[in-house]
Amino acid sequence: MPKRIFLPALLIAAISTAGAQVTGDVPAGKPVAIVDLATRDGAELVGGRWKYADARIIEVDHRAPGPDLKPSGPATRTYDITPHAGAADFDDGAWQAIDATSLDARRSGGKLSFAWYRLRLTIPQRVANFDPTGSAVVLEVVLDDYSEIWVDGRLPLTLGQTGSGLVRGWNAPNRVVLGRNVKPGQEIQIAIFGANGPLSEPPGNFIWIRSATLEFYRDASLGITRETAGEIVRLDSAVDSIVPKEARVEKLAGGFQFTEGPIWHPDGYLLFSDPNANMIYRWTPDGQVSVYRAKSGYTGLDVGEYGQPGSNGLTLDGEGRLTIDEHGRRRVVRLEKNGVITILADRYQGKRLNSPNDLVYKSDGSVYFTDPPFGLPKFFDDPRKELPFSGVYRVGTDGSIQLVTKDLTGPNGLAFSPDERFLYVDNWDVNRKVIMRYPVLADGSVGKGEVFVDVTKSHPGEQAWDGLKVDEMGNVYAAGPEGIWILSPEGKHLGTIRAAEVPANFAWGDDDGRTMYITARTGLYRVRLNVPGIRPGSAVRTAGRNR
Repeated sequence: MPKRIFLPALLIAAISTAGAQVTGDVPAGKPVAIVDLATRDGAELVGGRWKYADARIIEVDHRAPGPDLKPSGPATRTYDITPHAGAADFDDGAWQAIDATSLDARRSGGKLSFAWYRLRLTIPQRVANFDPTGSAVVLEVVLDDYSEIWVDGRLPLTLGQTGSGLVRGWNAPNRVVLGRNVKPGQEIQIAIFGANGPLSEPPGNFIWIRSATLEFYRDASLGITRETAGEIVRLDSAVDSIVPKEARVEKLAGGFQFTEGPIWHPDGYLLFSDPNANMIYRWTPDGQVSVYRAKSGYTGLDVGEYGQPGSNGLTLDGEGRLTIDEHGRRRVVRLEKNGVITILADRYQGKRLNSPNDLVYKSDGSVYFTDPPFGLPKFFDDPRKELPFSGVYRVGTDGSIQLVTKDLTGPNGLAFSPDERFLYVDNWDVNRKVIMRYPVLADGSVGKGEVFVDVTKSHPGEQAWDGLKVDEMGNVYAAGPEGIWILSPEGKHLGTIRAAEVPANFAWGDDDGRTMYITARTGLYRVRLNVPGIRPGSAVRTAGRNR
């Protein structure tokens, strides 16, 4: 692929000066009702009674890091907090009961000090004239100086997830969603851990709550109206069984440099790359956008020469471990659950890979990835390039690296048919805009490929094929000219999903796998579909579903 073809997308993204839409808290629109938990009327409305206790540091037995990087080494001594009062069933019966109007009373001993506030509340039958049935409830707490909020015994601990005032600064509002689709009579246990700060220079002041409120929203949208930003082009009546008549493309977030490589995590959030910004971001259904992994693809001294030094394709293995294509480092890695990086592939026959682009796991645990040179500063002409071709590779469960095919100049998106009989690979090359289909052989290699779709002549221009996925019925989706194409298992163009920006990639998400999340230049979009997509760990491997 001539390098001039890929430059426009990179340059448009690179010159963007807008900052990414990172939100440190749960964003929301206007609530329909607010309950002030720092008033007696508010506390009584939810049947709550505030409890308080000091917390303190104690010395405890522990173990040093072992070979597994866990506390499995020699016995040692360290420090802990007591009590651990975040559990939903923690017994606070002996704690001091405090009046709601006294939340702003100064408590703790000052200096380096810690405290707990607990409140069990019940969703009321009505909040003024509002029936809370089916609503979403957000707790906002401003504690002097830091707070961590436990909800029904759970504290947000996911990498990149906010919900802890400690990481944002003192006196910061701490907003967490207590529940969605709540019902009157539903009980919720709140535990708020407070700390005086800054921790490195403890002040002489004390711990106290500046404000504590419940916000009620009619539904899980939290009062936010999503912008309709795209359209569905229907070319064949068969598309109506795939895309609902009422489907609309919504914009979820913006201000990024170049969004790519989305993957839905089963814990209920979306991860996606910004290779230009060298970041992996995390988006939650509450609307939070946070940095999941900084410097996601490169930290070299020459990083300024790279248009896309960061990560690109993301996926999960069978154990839920994030697997990453790192452009700048020119490798495929797996992020272990203890934070250690395992390199899956960085060389082929002793030569460095170009810049791994996209990847997919097969049900046997092997991972396939594409390796064009689009992450190198000068693409095909880059002096760092060591391999004379752009390959598709397979990394076996034994760690072996196998070249699957090298017959495309710009192999990009790839996916298996539902029964894994075929591997689809598309090509970013304006001179050969094809999607190939290869039969998968018993040893994981592929047979002679056939052209599944070719739009080189019918759709001229500088947009070729990018991300590619398959749904459970065997339909193929590919980000290409004019949007995301929906293709039947026979290769017939049924329709196109168009976002307000040119899409690069997409992934299915939500519990039912029927929401398509789209990464398109500077934005993140979504659209609801009727047919679930194949996702990592999907059980859909039915023989004969794809032909």
